Amino acid sequence: MEETSQQNKKVVYSAVQPSGNLTIGNYVGSIRNWIDMQDDYTCYFAIANMHAITVRQDPALLRRHTLELAALYIACGLDPEKCALYVQSMVPQHAELCWTLNTVTYVGEMQRMTQFKDKSAKHADNINMGLMDYPVLMAADILLYLADYVPVGADQTQHVEIARDIAIRFNNRFGETFRVPEALIVKQGAKIMSLQEPTKKMSKSDENINASVYLSDDKDTVIRKFKRAVTDSDNRIVASEEKPGVSNLLAIYCAFRGCTLEAAEKEFEGRGYGDFKLAVGETVADAIAPVQAEQKRLLVDKTYLNGVLKEGAERAFKTARRTLNKVYRKVGFYQGE
Repeated sequence: MEETSQQNKKVVYSAVQPSGNLTIGNYVGSIRNWIDMQDDYTCYFAIANMHAITVRQDPALLRRHTLELAALYIACGLDPEKCALYVQSMVPQHAELCWTLNTVTYVGEMQRMTQFKDKSAKHADNINMGLMDYPVLMAADILLYLADYVPVGADQTQHVEIARDIAIRFNNRFGETFRVPEALIVKQGAKIMSLQEPTKKMSKSDENINASVYLSDDKDTVIRKFKRAVTDSDNRIVASEEKPGVSNLLAIYCAFRGCTLEAAEKEFEGRGYGDFKLAVGETVADAIAPVQAEQKRLLVDKTYLNGVLKEGAERAFKTARRTLNKVYRKVGFYQGE
């Protein structure tokens, strides 16, 4: 009965790279929103270590960050009993499907991808084929599980669009095979901006240590970063396009406090920026403290974490193998009688 119920649910796929500390933007815009999806969808949540190596990684750090991210997933509220929580490289069909999808993807499409252009500029000494092929691997990630929805921020829809294009092109050429996925746009808090450049998205790779608040930051660090956050010379705490710094802080406060923008503006009416920044910092620090404590506890029990990831990979493998076998039949690969 349980299996039938799962089969009737829509499928959600998402993943995060284990490359360094995650920011509060990753938490609010991605991971936290997955929690509510576990009961309503069949969910596959991956640790995207294959994507991570498109830029140079320290192998020992990559392994450590992978386990830390698994613990963080669970600490944030993901339930391994309700979703497939796994490491991308532990399911070989991701790479295998990527190779097949490469043959229905055009070079010009990849060269136009925003992330390829951005990362090529940042890593001019390492413009590798993986960096260009990143969106095809992402398409393989999504299409392997016949995902209906991919939860993304408003600025990440380009990768879902190329996955849709590849799925449609493959289906047209070889017959109905893949489900065409849709981007599931997360609205509130989906795009948290840099504390130092509030017109730019908060990034875990920002060179300015005061620009991003990490989930690993202690309370003093969090409050210090918010005290240094860029605002403006006007002292009104209202959200508007002319006040990107204040608007960003209000959005962060609302995301962690669970209140509306109007309620936040009213709460801080007549108060100064100093009080405002301190309140935002304390709200964020208090919200992430339990997550940090639970992650630390889980990392002590590596046997448990390894078991979770192995079981998640086995669940993902079953679906991925079924999809890939169908793809191989469609393209004419001989698989024995």
